[in-house]
Amino acid sequence: MSLALKHQTATIANGTSLSNGVLIGDMALCGLLMSAAWTAASLSFQISFDDGVTWNDLYSDAGVEQVLVVTAPAGKYLALDPSQFAGITMIKIRSGVTGVPVNQGADRVLTLVSRKFYALH
Repeated sequence: MSLALKHQTATIANGTSLSNGVLIGDMALCGLLMSAAWTAASLSFQISFDDGVTWNDLYSDAGVEQVLVVTAPAGKYLALDPSQFAGITMIKIRSGVTGVPVNQGADRVLTLVSRKFYALH
């Protein structure tokens, strides 16, 4: 049985900290391939459920911002827990966190890898 993966790109433009919105649809984000160069920063997310009209920062059910603390991420693949992204239809990637965004020093292209999410019962 083959697992169908979907690959899409998001770009954080030079001098900014937030990518364009990417339609995930009925898939769940399960990994990120980082840009070959990266201005050091953690990753956080914004999500939308209304086709990108309204964006909200992604927090856990404990009220904590969902942050990926990354060390030397340039050109690396980051495996993600798809259950944290189940049900999210659109997403933006932020360099830094909500209160302290980090502008990138050049255009940074990230590859988002998503797959169907099958919840365990």
